Order: sequence, then structure tokens, then C-alpha cells
Amino acid sequence: MDTNQIKELANYVHNAEKEKQEITKITTDLYPELSIDEAYLVQEELIRQKLEEGHKIIGPKMGITSEAKMKQMDVDDPIYGYVFDNMVVEEGDSISISDYIHPKVEPEIGFILGRDLEGPGITSLDVLRATDYVFPAIEIIDSRYENFNFTLPDVIADNTSAAGAVFGTYLRKPEELELDVVGVTLSINGEIRSLGAGAAVLGHPAKSVARLANMLSKKGEKVKAGQPILTGGITSAVRLSPGDFVNVKYGGLGDVSFFVKE
Repeated sequence: MDTNQIKELANYVHNAEKEKQEITKITTDLYPELSIDEAYLVQEELIRQKLEEGHKIIGPKMGITSEAKMKQMDVDDPIYGYVFDNMVVEEGDSISISDYIHPKVEPEIGFILGRDLEGPGITSLDVLRATDYVFPAIEIIDSRYENFNFTLPDVIADNTSAAGAVFGTYLRKPEELELDVVGVTLSINGEIRSLGAGAAVLGHPAKSVARLANMLSKKGEKVKAGQPILTGGITSAVRLSPGDFVNVKYGGLGDVSFFVKE
């Protein structure tokens, strides 16, 4: 894949995001042989374009962090992308459905590190020792592809469907909780829509941060202190509609909510 092809594919997904128009996946006919490594090159170009437009990276986010999902997709590692400043929604605030294509929500546990972590060889224990705080969060995902239909390289190139993040304000030290057994209840308009626990994320959310550090080390990068890190969805993703009130309760970590308008 040459530089022009990388830019062409990054433009393809970037324009879809800006215009709120769904597109057919890259691997349908644009570039059927797209590999995971090539997809990350497209993602890097997409990120470069966003930075050039004046947006700022808030922090990394992980995806495909369910062991069952990884096995189903025949991969050994989760995937990662980035949350930008224009994606952040204040806790208790509202979003407009018209700003998205077909948004869904996933509850997540976030980490904030007190020092940088650089792989390889980072373990979940290293992560816990380096972590200042954990916090509750909701990620808004919005694949730019029709019907959320994509292969793994497609979703990587699309910045792992990143579209929004609601960061809860309740902070806890990681040693104060057993993060793998933190229970999570996702409710919409008072109706429970999905349940889960921290163990849904690779057995323990700290393992997700460790995987991220080790994956980034392959290109000489590190997980940075002070950035909020989203570790992956704890429950199944739930589609949003106008008029929804989204509330997620976390055992020992408070709750997070927001509203959905037209």
C-alpha cells in the first residue's frame, strides 16, 4: 500500500464521519486485501488529519476486548483507537442524534496513569501499580460503515468506531476495588438493557491497558500518564434513539448518565 492509497482510504472514512453519511466497508471493493498493519497506517493518517484540523487527542480507547470476540475474529490482540476533544460529552449533558449516523453506547472502566507505561512486557500488575485512579465512563460508538458491518481491518481504519465519550467524575484508587467483579447496569429510560462485570474486559480491565502498552511499543510509543484510557465495553452495545436517558451504574464507582435529543 502506497502513501496515496493510505490517504485515499483515510479521506474515505474521515469524510463519512464529518458528513454523517454511512459508507460501504473498505474491504468490499476499495481495498479487499486490507491487512491489520495497513489498517493502522490508515488510522494514523486519519489521526494526522484530525490533528491538522485542530482537534486534540484526549486519550486512547480499546476495542474487541472480549476473549470470546477475539476468538471469533481469530485475533490475538484487541484493537485501539483514540478519543478526540470534540467527542467528549459532559456527564449529565445531552447529545443530538443528528450528530451521528447510528450511535450505540457501551459502559467502560477508565484508567488514569500516574506515570508513563512503555512495553514490551507490561503486565496488569504493572498497570495497577502505575494507576492513579479508575473512573466510570460511557463510550459512544458510531461505525461509519453501513449497518455496523465491518471486518477487523475496516474498524481499525475507522478509528475503532470512536464517536463520543462521557467520563464520570467519581474517582477511586485501583486498590480500593476488585475491578474484575465491578458490576455494571446499563439502563435506558429506566429500563435495564444490559448487564456485565469488569471481567468481561480480558478477564480484568488492567489487562487491557497492559495490552495497549505492549501493542504501542511495537511502534516506539507508550501509554501516557494523565490521559483517560477507555479499556473496552463491559456489556453489549445498545443503540440510541432521540428522547433516551442513558444511565449506567457501576458497583463501587458511582454512575454516569446523559440525554439524547433529536
